[in-house]
Amino acid sequence: MARKPPRLGVVMDPIDSIKPVKDSTLAMLLEAQSRGWELNYMEQADLFVEDGHLRARVRRLSVSDDRQDWFRLDAPQQAALGELDVILMRKDPPFDMEYVYTTYLLGRAEEAGCLVVNRSASLRDVSEKAYTMWFPECCPPTLITRSMAEMRRFLQEQGAIVVKPLDGMGGRSIFVVRAGDANANVIFETLTDTEHRFAMAQRYIPEISTGGDKRILLIDGEPYPHALARIPPAGDNRGNLAVGATAEGRELTERDRWICTRVGPILRDKGIIFAGLDVIGDYLTEINVTSPTGIRELDGMYDENICGLLFDAIEARL
Repeated sequence: MARKPPRLGVVMDPIDSIKPVKDSTLAMLLEAQSRGWELNYMEQADLFVEDGHLRARVRRLSVSDDRQDWFRLDAPQQAALGELDVILMRKDPPFDMEYVYTTYLLGRAEEAGCLVVNRSASLRDVSEKAYTMWFPECCPPTLITRSMAEMRRFLQEQGAIVVKPLDGMGGRSIFVVRAGDANANVIFETLTDTEHRFAMAQRYIPEISTGGDKRILLIDGEPYPHALARIPPAGDNRGNLAVGATAEGRELTERDRWICTRVGPILRDKGIIFAGLDVIGDYLTEINVTSPTGIRELDGMYDENICGLLFDAIEARL
């Protein structure tokens, strides 16, 4: 008797708005399809729980590696998500309460036997910027606070700092502030909403201008051997491709690998099968678990199939 193909669901932002040439979720879907998996597409608004059972309006999906015509969707139909084999949770930040509620809903699918990548409770626990506090030995001097006075003190101690919100992505609202900057107070006011919201400050690492902000991909706790270094454009301090950074491939350094040995096993134990560590110079700055990117750029540079490694890890858990 022929075995039924695994059934995959994906929760993501609207697929018609992605950039197919660089979208990591599309790369995952192409790999799953190449293995004969059934693809089912959902957005957050499609999910609902009735009498404790998670259901969704899903649409069968087919994908192609085409910059102009990369997907086809069938008509929507209702499905019990606990009956799927795997759900990829690939909704981009912001990490707001709607995101948190979505992870609660996905927990019902997990309890019914579905593998959610990444585990729903760990998506809540591993807050991408704040979770670095569990690894202070890997990080630059870091402060998380609502207090503007604490930020001013930290700035005077460090000389130059990077300040950013805890819930953003893609380089949005990231500032480099130097001692004596007349704009420091207004930046701290903005980021903390005048001390009503936590924000992060880290010592500025000058190596970003030459070595870039390196994205290291972890698959089931193990690092892919090359990092994606994102070099800021002239006149900008942000190493984010979304704001014009240049991508370069780099071999992992001994320090990179040491950081991975500290972080990787803990993420694996938490059910984080796919993560992206951000490293500047010798320091870990972020742990990305919601919708890490970088797959298609590294695949192109090294003629690799990173999603093949990812789905090997997923299949090993089924």
